[in-house]
Amino acid sequence: MTVLPDTGYTPTADDLASVEKWFADYDAASGRRDIERMADMAVFPLNLVSDDSAGCGASAQWDRQQYIETMIQVLGDGEEDISFESTRTPVFLSPAMVIVFSDSTMTMEGHTQQLRYADVLIRREDGEWAFQSMLQGGWGDRLR
Repeated sequence: MTVLPDTGYTPTADDLASVEKWFADYDAASGRRDIERMADMAVFPLNLVSDDSAGCGASAQWDRQQYIETMIQVLGDGEEDISFESTRTPVFLSPAMVIVFSDSTMTMEGHTQQLRYADVLIRREDGEWAFQSMLQGGWGDRLR
């Protein structure tokens, strides 16, 4: 992972490793289509920011049930695991807030798709990371 602009906080090696581990765990849950586990790794209401097919910005807040229902539709119920190859760039705003930019290749049922997105993670009281905001183009029509 590459660290970007100075935000007033310099992450420690442990900070960087903990974010890297969080994404490895999230990608593994996604790959198994373990949507309940994926939801456990979020803070609700979850903020979503995107754009729609008309090119307009869109945002929404989802509760856990909306997230689960949408991810079931997105990931489907295929038999094969989904795999991800990702390059992530975390920008720490503080020890408890990080924005992570991801460039990813997802392979599902023999088809690959390029993804570019950002997540806002916050550190919970238990010290674990959770995502609170998801930013990705192309989802706005689902948010309305």
